[in-house]
Amino acid sequence: MKYTLGKEERLKSRKLIGRLYTEGKSVKAFPLRMVYLQTEHTSGYPAQVGVSVPKRNFKRAVDRNRIKRLLRETYRKEKYTVYDALEKPYVFMISYLAKDEWKYADIEHKMKKLLTLFIEEIKKDES
Repeated sequence: MKYTLGKEERLKSRKLIGRLYTEGKSVKAFPLRMVYLQTEHTSGYPAQVGVSVPKRNFKRAVDRNRIKRLLRETYRKEKYTVYDALEKPYVFMISYLAKDEWKYADIEHKMKKLLTLFIEEIKKDES
């Protein structure tokens, strides 16, 4: 498997994002929160992901963009755990909740925790 996060794997559809926030379920590993929804999407990949950082907590765009880069990078490195566990297509959005910027190593650790929580929730829902 390639450790990339290409255009097809990114969540871009406004309709899907809207449905995600109205119908989706969530798991949290502070400072990260994932809202997920099992639905069909246009990609050939088992999941599409988006990241968001609130403007309320980070006024400057450079700060928001840096955190989004960190989130995408940590997800890119850990996505194989999710891909191995998924049988149906999912879409999810990962949001950053903290009011200050965390170090990369801490975000990486929390991303692993968040993805394992997500997998546990999926297994619970399916059984």
